[in-house]
Amino acid sequence: MSLSRLALVLAASAGLVLTAEVPAPKDVPFHGTVKIHVDATDLAHRVFRVSETIPAQPGELTLLYPQWLPGNHSPSGPISKLAGLTVTANGKALPWMRDTVNMFAFHVEVPTGATEVQVAFQYLSPLSGNEGRRVMTPEMLDLQWNANTIYPAGYYARQIMTQASVTFPEGWQYGTALREESHAGATVTFKPITYNDLVDSPIYAGRYFKRLDLDPGSKQPVFLNLVADDAKDLVVKPEQLKAHQNLVAQMQKLYGARHFDHYDFLLSLSGKMGGIGLEHHRSSENGTRPDYFTGWERGAMGRDLLAHEFNHSWNGKYRRPADLWTPNFNVPMQDSLLWVYEGQTQFWGEVVACRAGLLTEQQTLDALAGTAATYDRGRPGLATWRTVQDTTNDPTIAQRGPLPYRNYQASEDYYAAGLLIWMDVDAKLRALSKGKKSMDDFAKAFFGMKNGEWAANTYTFDDVVKTLNEIQPYDWAGLLRGHLDGHGSLIGGLEAHGWKLVYTDQQSAGGRAFESFLKGANLTYSLGLSVGSTGVLGDVLWDGPAFKAGLAPGMTIVAVNGKAFSGDVLKDAVTAAKTSKDPIELLVKSDEDVKTIKVDYHGGLQYPHLVRDETKPDTLKTLLAAR
Repeated sequence: MSLSRLALVLAASAGLVLTAEVPAPKDVPFHGTVKIHVDATDLAHRVFRVSETIPAQPGELTLLYPQWLPGNHSPSGPISKLAGLTVTANGKALPWMRDTVNMFAFHVEVPTGATEVQVAFQYLSPLSGNEGRRVMTPEMLDLQWNANTIYPAGYYARQIMTQASVTFPEGWQYGTALREESHAGATVTFKPITYNDLVDSPIYAGRYFKRLDLDPGSKQPVFLNLVADDAKDLVVKPEQLKAHQNLVAQMQKLYGARHFDHYDFLLSLSGKMGGIGLEHHRSSENGTRPDYFTGWERGAMGRDLLAHEFNHSWNGKYRRPADLWTPNFNVPMQDSLLWVYEGQTQFWGEVVACRAGLLTEQQTLDALAGTAATYDRGRPGLATWRTVQDTTNDPTIAQRGPLPYRNYQASEDYYAAGLLIWMDVDAKLRALSKGKKSMDDFAKAFFGMKNGEWAANTYTFDDVVKTLNEIQPYDWAGLLRGHLDGHGSLIGGLEAHGWKLVYTDQQSAGGRAFESFLKGANLTYSLGLSVGSTGVLGDVLWDGPAFKAGLAPGMTIVAVNGKAFSGDVLKDAVTAAKTSKDPIELLVKSDEDVKTIKVDYHGGLQYPHLVRDETKPDTLKTLLAAR
């Protein structure tokens, strides 16, 4: 036993706390290949059973469970769901000790004569939504390698070679960016790949599965892999397939290069497995409603999802913020450029979805009106105490947990606020160049180089400004920092594109779709609240009429002006109050208390729309037009 190991044992026996050093990652090859097997057949218990063989040398070994997750931008590795950890060598169990400061690190002493250790554990995937996103149901699963692997400390993740195999439920099919090496019964062995790329290559598998070719004949093929709760949800009409094929074609026209050898969309159509939109370099995890195809005409919400995640192959995976790139999954990330990584992807996600025909022009205008209204009247926090730049810290601060008064906290607003910032950049490029330059030029110059290369190519704020200046000289640093660090309006880009934001008492089709999603009423810009179908208040606008009257998120509206609550009854009351001096009376339940709250609001229903400003040219429709 080494002196350091002896010290650990003695300290533990004495009840002392002692922390061993976690080796820093080095950019040197790991000695050997880590063999990983996942048994994904325990559908009844929702348990993934993992076994690994890790080459090792006698002495101290530190094993890491991934903590800082790409795409989450945060230390959100699900360590609390790892269970049953055992480590053996030469057939004998080895004691392990969790680091007392770094909960994602496990220290082991490898005995003399051992050349490898065997690691086994279970990943206890969530059984309900309050435990986290569900990734296994009786019909499908989402195997995320960050949740189902442990790796040796001391190396860059790209320097650790792995080979993975999975046993699926009998008869299931799968989709992944990994490539199959062999298939024996229900067990698939994949070709060797670096640990960095393994974690970047999740698997969707299911009882009901379909694979669609989105770029027939391409040397860099793109596939859409579908898993569903029921076979009937896999019916895809030719025009729907064409819109998804258009997505690939429009993204190619935008960038002119691909930074992958192949790409696999993974899309679950499920009311059971948790929804998701998570980017990877050669694939993406996407989850939406079961009737994504079969209920196509009923609404467009979520149809920019695939465009957004596909765009990340260029922006976020290939070109990556320098402070967000890390050598392995246990070195902290920094998120200062998420307004480019996510904000510009939000911009292109909606624009390219429209260009492809996944969204109509009017659906896109409705969505942009909703975004503009958010930053016109719906983000009092950004108007007072927070900045867009500060919201880039939210993945670490809140880790996407539910928040009270989200409108005041402005959580993760670098997405939608970022969209509006890039809309302003596009309008400015067009104005300065007299229509010759636009964000399309920036996209091709900044992301569209070196076709076929997919090693991470990092960027900084100065790189962004430099490229904009090469396209069209201007004080781009000043424009960007003004939006990021100030508290001014963010809707100037839409106005410069020739459109005005107005509010009327009529909802747009997009607004109705959002309200249908809420299953209640969205009265953010009138009463200052959103409410679900059962009367439970969602967000309440900070310092809005409802807030000032004493309403708060989580309260339940029982009755409106003496009538039992419904969304329509509440909206009728808002309409009636416009021509009355009487306040709106709400019977509200808060915990065990029931009380009447009077809201003195008489402005009527207020819903956002974009309308043309005929004094300016319409360059927004030019931006949205298919290439």
